[in-house]
Amino acid sequence: MKLILERNQLLKSLSHVHRIVERRNTYPILANVLIRAFDNKVELRATDLDIEVSEQTAASISKEGTTTVPAHTFYEIIRKLFDGAEVELEVENEQMSIRSARSNFHLSCLNAEGFPSLKAEEDFVNKFTINAQDLSELIERTQFAISTEETRYYLNGIYMHTIENEGKEFIRAVATDGHRLARAQISAPSGSSNIEGIIIPRKTVSELQKLLDGLEEEINIEISDSKVRFTIGSLILLSKLIEGTFPDYERVTPKDNDKKLVVNRSDFASAVDRVSTIASDKGGKAVKLIINRDQLELVVINPDHGTANEILPVEFSEDKFEIGFNARYLLDIVGQIRSDNIIFMFNDSGSPTLAREENNDEALYVLMPMRV
Repeated sequence: MKLILERNQLLKSLSHVHRIVERRNTYPILANVLIRAFDNKVELRATDLDIEVSEQTAASISKEGTTTVPAHTFYEIIRKLFDGAEVELEVENEQMSIRSARSNFHLSCLNAEGFPSLKAEEDFVNKFTINAQDLSELIERTQFAISTEETRYYLNGIYMHTIENEGKEFIRAVATDGHRLARAQISAPSGSSNIEGIIIPRKTVSELQKLLDGLEEEINIEISDSKVRFTIGSLILLSKLIEGTFPDYERVTPKDNDKKLVVNRSDFASAVDRVSTIASDKGGKAVKLIINRDQLELVVINPDHGTANEILPVEFSEDKFEIGFNARYLLDIVGQIRSDNIIFMFNDSGSPTLAREENNDEALYVLMPMRV
């Protein structure tokens, strides 16, 4: 194999592909990136057996071929080469030579025949196109609530499905870790009406969000019984889906919370952040909200360090009400609110609380209270 290509193009593709390669691998081949030179282009591909990312870029091919080299080492070499330089790659006797300007490197290769592939003859029954920013919005509004508890593996991703509401169809994304729940939706694009429910794994969600950053183009999505495939230009991300049943989130979403609190989002976030400075990690970073007729008092009591409180003006017309939350969970939700004010809907001090933006029901958040 022998080829020449521009360093910046190679680095861009390699940065997309190498990230999914784990630093520690049981099988040496999984630490490598596959490089295939053909038809005046080069394909880079990496996998961790659950996700596969591949991308093609233009190259001048003198000799076609395929090999694999250590992904992270190869990436670091290309990253440190001169901006805009030409890079020559040549493979002979299971050794890759990397030449650029005055720099020369040699990497050991592993035969590409042992490189695994997630590709299979599957029926991708759902195929549709979605704007990159719309997909990114769904992920951003829900990603923070994905569970990291491996025992409840079915919560380790974003649940995505199509719903109908008042005659309109939406794609809805939901994530929960049992302490908080995030739900967001967008108008369903053509072809997406039959998505009964898939769980996209946490790592796939994270990689996808990085790839979508700053993009405004259309993304092709294909779904089979066990996999999902995202095509972004010449880049393809193929991922296994989580096999399991996502809980009935509608059942745990409050329907009759009638105590309404309206508070300035920025002021509230700053106040929670300030008073939680002395909160105890052992106590779950607990903060108490005491609400009484257009006044909200935030209180933190730490027996080892002292107390903190702060008072904010709010809109609240009910009788005095008290409830406690984990400050970090509370700030995570407030951080997703885009309107000037945030609306909380309470029932009682032991029931889940709803949070949403003003004049927008497309995103909804549920937060479990805690004893304070």
